Amino acid sequence: MLRSQCLGRVVNSVTCVVYRCDAYHAAVLPEGAKAFINGKWVDAESKKTFEVRNPFSGDVLYHAANCDVADAKKSVKAARNAYEHWSMELTGKQRGAILQKWYQLMCEKESQLAELLTLEQGKPLTEARGEIQYSSSFLDWYSGEARRIYGQVVPATAKNRTHLHTREPIGVVALITPWNFPTAMIARKTGAALAVGCTLVVKPAEDTPLSALAFAEMGMRAGLPEGVFNVIPADRIKTAQISRYLCSSTDVDAISFTGSTAVGKLLLAQSADTVKRVCLELGGNAPLIVFPSANVDVAVKGTMATKFRGSGQTCISANRIFIHSTIHDEYVNKLQKAMKTLVIGDGMKAGVNQGPLINERAVKKVFSVSMALEVTTGAVIGAIIVVIVVQCSPLPDMGSNARRSHKIEDLLSDAVSKGAKVVCGGKRGAQSTLFEPTLITGIKGNMEIAHTEIFGPVAAVVEYMTEEEALQLANNTRTGLAACSSAMISCAEAAFGGVKESGLGREGAGQGIDEFSQWKYICTGY
Repeated sequence: MLRSQCLGRVVNSVTCVVYRCDAYHAAVLPEGAKAFINGKWVDAESKKTFEVRNPFSGDVLYHAANCDVADAKKSVKAARNAYEHWSMELTGKQRGAILQKWYQLMCEKESQLAELLTLEQGKPLTEARGEIQYSSSFLDWYSGEARRIYGQVVPATAKNRTHLHTREPIGVVALITPWNFPTAMIARKTGAALAVGCTLVVKPAEDTPLSALAFAEMGMRAGLPEGVFNVIPADRIKTAQISRYLCSSTDVDAISFTGSTAVGKLLLAQSADTVKRVCLELGGNAPLIVFPSANVDVAVKGTMATKFRGSGQTCISANRIFIHSTIHDEYVNKLQKAMKTLVIGDGMKAGVNQGPLINERAVKKVFSVSMALEVTTGAVIGAIIVVIVVQCSPLPDMGSNARRSHKIEDLLSDAVSKGAKVVCGGKRGAQSTLFEPTLITGIKGNMEIAHTEIFGPVAAVVEYMTEEEALQLANNTRTGLAACSSAMISCAEAAFGGVKESGLGREGAGQGIDEFSQWKYICTGY
């Protein structure tokens, strides 16, 4: 449905591809796919829509339904009504068969799904294909786990008694997921939740609703019953209203959120009155430590993989790079050379390996409390799960695409004013959402960049003298999501999650089932 046409439009002296709608993506996103409620494509009750734009060119790709609280209530009701059939009348084997079919459809439509993802999110097509493969792997994994939701028989100390522990789905769940992995984070939560028998309401990130809608289309074709999986896109203002409703509703049983720590705290607070279960995968400040005995070439290769995947817009991206003083200069020189091989531009073009930042608001630091209160939130509704997708990075707003670059510029300016040195990069590219891969050295603890999740293509190097100093600096953070020295550490078979202010709970593997299930104790006498 979204297909590029080379019309030769010139923006900032750069000839751009203009994206238009045609039949190509109808294979994954049919005409009229604006919101997905109770197994049907629908408009928002208000009939209002909002624009979805390509982050590189700024072209309007699509008009998604601008849902509000009325639509959220319809979605929750649909999920509630579908819960008994999905969780009790279908067996785990039957639910698993639908997940397996969904997986197969994702594999068949990988190219279209990946291109759609790149168009709305900006990451290079090679990375987008990798995300679709990663996303579908969770459907595959949990299609098998659906028949392995085991309980326990506990030996009794009293005669004529049996103690049983059984696991039941928690109910209706709200999933809140980020724009940086707009398909993967929904899939990771959905696979586990549907396997155990929950039903879902998804609120996708305003920047990337198309991937969520296409994911719903694949699920519908796989045979999902009506109401089991619902998607309600919304702009920033409507998102805040929907989130407050979901958090306060007694019909939502749990929230699963991937996003910023500030928003996660907000969700916890908003869910307190209804004592919902809240699973949070929040922001990080990942360290990468290179010891003097390390192979510097291998270290540089690992840095390139973990720092610049997704243009640095990942929660496990190396945020602070600690280099021993004896190899500091060698490492910096080799990393600088490697960074110069990166090609920034339109993610749809062959050879580009650094796409745009999601929008301009990321370039300008926007960390106010008022903005935090407006970010997407969510909640779980009795025996149904609601999915809400928001951004995993510093707090978003609905403005133009210029602020992410400004945020990074502010971090760099603060660091330089306090003695840091920009070795390479440090400027915007030809397009307002492009930012040069940047290497900055001399980072100290009094600089904001040392304590802030950068969420951009900036390698911040800290020089250290002793192993004890490196470990102390690495752990001197309120977050604890990951320490990653290579591109990818997460997979369907691994339990992933954070400590400290990086979250609660785990996703993936068998532990992912725990977040969407609850234990029931049954004592029988005979």
